[in-house]
Amino acid sequence: MPGSRKLGRASDHRKAMLRAMVTYLLENGKIETTVTRAKEVRSMAEKMITLGKEGTLHAKRQVFAYVTKEGVAKKLFDEIAPKYAETKGGYTKIIKIGPRRGDAAEMAIIELV
Repeated sequence: MPGSRKLGRASDHRKAMLRAMVTYLLENGKIETTVTRAKEVRSMAEKMITLGKEGTLHAKRQVFAYVTKEGVAKKLFDEIAPKYAETKGGYTKIIKIGPRRGDAAEMAIIELV
């Protein structure tokens, strides 16, 4: 698991949250979340896109094991990965948008480039 941020969660909750956020990012192309979560999501999303670019059976099994929706995994291999075929990384960008109103947590938008 990349990164060492605990995000104030137990390990099983943290892994489930990151899987859901990566799935949502690949499905919709954009997420609004805190900066620290965005940095963790970026790490895993870029790994999933890199696996999508490989396209081997092993890579497909790894993606299907991580992404929670089968349709999103299919979209990753059919649409998203070919778009980044020439790119060697940097598939996402994080844009800071200021503090959240309730608790002043630093918010960011993470989106696919």
